[in-house]
Amino acid sequence: PARSPSPSPQGFLYTAPIREQGNIYKPNNKMMADELSEKPVHDVHTKEIDLVNRDPKHLNDDVVKIDFEDVIAEPEGTHSFDGIWKASFTTFTVTKYWFYRLLSAIFGIPMALVWGIYFAILSFLHIWAVVPCIRSYLIEIQCISRVYSICIHTFCDPLFEAIGKMFSSIRATVRKEI
Repeated sequence: PARSPSPSPQGFLYTAPIREQGNIYKPNNKMMADELSEKPVHDVHTKEIDLVNRDPKHLNDDVVKIDFEDVIAEPEGTHSFDGIWKASFTTFTVTKYWFYRLLSAIFGIPMALVWGIYFAILSFLHIWAVVPCIRSYLIEIQCISRVYSICIHTFCDPLFEAIGKMFSSIRATVRKEI
């Protein structure tokens, strides 16, 4: 309820109404807050990223997990010196690790920019062109399907009923003659 009108210190006859519950968007009392059931809004641009698990949806489980043993293997009876094998393992592993880091340092941000632009364009086209076209098509085809259905029921149903009645009186018997 609003306060009763009375002269304010500024000389106005009416003052602005003040709600006991507070602002309708940010209520003061618990009862009204529960009614509106405000939920915190999370911005996807400011969410924290996980620096440990960088593939939470397991997109690259089957593609990128290539270890030394997946590429180079010596069968029984054909072994190099143990030191060469260890050095080869270390060279492969360290080279793969640091060269990936070098490539991602050089091309990671430009590729992120390219993919960001690509998916922004893809999202834009999907939201503003593809879905509206599909919805429009479905609305238009619904009208056409009704007209088509009326035509089929009007012209074909009686024809097929008549043909069905014609052939329903035919009796066929199969005899086996020896």
